[in-house]
Amino acid sequence: MTKRETLFAALRNEEVEQVPWVPFVGCHGAKLQGVSAETYFKSTELLFKGAELAYEKYDPSGLPAFFDLQVEAEALGCDVQYADTNPPSVKTHPLSDNRSIEQLSLPTKDDGRFPIVLDAIRRISVSLGDKIGIYGLITGPFTLALHLRGTNIFYDMLDDPGYVQELMTFCTDVAVEVSRMYMEAGADIIAVVDPMTSQISASDFEQFVSPHAEKIFAYIRSQDRYSSFFVCGNAKNNIEAMCKTKPDNVSIDENIPLDYVRDICRTHGISFGGNIKLTLSILFGSVADNMRDAMNCLDIGGKKGFILAPGCDLPFDSPEENLQAIASVARGELPNLEDDTNALENIDVELPDYDREAQVIVDVITIDSASCAPCQYMVEAVARNVEQFDDQAVYREHKIKDKEAVVVMSKLGVTNIPTTVIDGTVKFVSRIPDEHSLYREIEAAVAAKQSRLSR
Repeated sequence: MTKRETLFAALRNEEVEQVPWVPFVGCHGAKLQGVSAETYFKSTELLFKGAELAYEKYDPSGLPAFFDLQVEAEALGCDVQYADTNPPSVKTHPLSDNRSIEQLSLPTKDDGRFPIVLDAIRRISVSLGDKIGIYGLITGPFTLALHLRGTNIFYDMLDDPGYVQELMTFCTDVAVEVSRMYMEAGADIIAVVDPMTSQISASDFEQFVSPHAEKIFAYIRSQDRYSSFFVCGNAKNNIEAMCKTKPDNVSIDENIPLDYVRDICRTHGISFGGNIKLTLSILFGSVADNMRDAMNCLDIGGKKGFILAPGCDLPFDSPEENLQAIASVARGELPNLEDDTNALENIDVELPDYDREAQVIVDVITIDSASCAPCQYMVEAVARNVEQFDDQAVYREHKIKDKEAVVVMSKLGVTNIPTTVIDGTVKFVSRIPDEHSLYREIEAAVAAKQSRLSR
C-alpha cells in the first residue's frame, strides 16, 4: 500500500502494516523557507512550497495544505493580528455588540484569503495528491461562533440558548460551504478543528455542538471524503460525544491520555490520532526524547485505526531533526536512544513567595495566547478582571513555547493547558472561567493578602 492508501485505511479504522504519520505543518512551513508566518499565510506559492518541503523532509503519509483557524473569521469581518512566528489571532468580534447574525453572509471563494488558500490546495493536490493524503482544515462551528461573538457566547449559553443555536446554525453552514470549496479544490480529508469545545461541559457540547458537528460530518461523508474531529486542551469529558457525531477520526493533544481516547473510539468504530508532545518533545526535546514519545504513542495506538501525529499545529521553531526522528520510528527503523540530554536541566526559575508579595499574582499557563484560541480567550478574561483591581493584582502569561515557562508549569503543579493559577494555587484548569467566578477568586485572594499584610 502507498502512504496515501495506508492513511485512508487507518481512517476507515482498518489494521495496517505501517502506522501513518501526519505532521501538522502550519507556520513551521514558514520556518522551513526562512520567512515570517505572516508572509507565509498570505502567499499561495509559500504555502505550496512549505508542503513540498515538509513532504521531502518528514516522509509523511498526509499533510495539511495549511493550518490557520482564522481564515473563515477574517473573511466574515473579524480583524486579525498577524505574527512572525505564529498563525494570526482574532482581535475583534463582529457580533460582540451587534448580535444580528443577519449582517453576515456565507463566505465565497473570493472573500478574504480564500483565493490564496484554495489555490494552494489545488497546487498541493496536483503535486502530492497521488502520494499522500491532503488535509483541508476548517474552523469548527463553536470556535468560529466564539470568534464572531467573543466570550459573550458563554453568557448566551445560559441566558439565550436559542440565539446560540441560531449562531451555531450559521457557523455550521459556513463549515459546510468551506468544506465544499476545499474538497472541490482537491482536499481528501476535511479536519474540523474546534479547540474551544474543550472549554465546555459534556452536556453543553451535546446541546450546542453535537447536532451541528453531525451535520458537517454527514455532508463530508456524502461527498465520499474522509473527516476528522480535532480538539485540543482537556476535552476528555467530550470524547464520547465527539464520537457520536460520526467523524471518521478523532485527533487529540497531550492533555488527554491516548489510551483513554483509543478505548472510546474503538467502542464506536472510529479511528483516532495523536498525541506527540508539542513542546516537551518536539520543540525542546532531544532526538531520543522524540523517538521515545513516538514509540510510546505507537505502543498505545497499535496498528488498527491509529494515526501518529503531534497534538496540534507544529511550533514554528520545531527542530527538523526531531521530526525526522519521529518519521524514522514511524517507518519502523531501529531507534538510537543514547542521547539522553534534558533540554530543561539547566533552566532555573524561582517562583515568587506569593504570601509575601504585595500584589496578588495571577499566573496563566498557555501554549501561546497568540496562536492558541483557548489560551487567547483565557488570557483576555484574566486581563479584564485583573484590570479592575488596579495595583492590587497583576497577571503574567507563561507560554510553554519558552523553556522557562515549562519549568514554571512544573513547579506550579500544572498538568493541562491553559490553566489559571492565583497566588500559587491552581484555580481554573483547561477552561475559561466565567467573569463572575474569576472576579470572585481574585477578590478573595486580594482580601486574604490584605488581611495577612495588615497583621
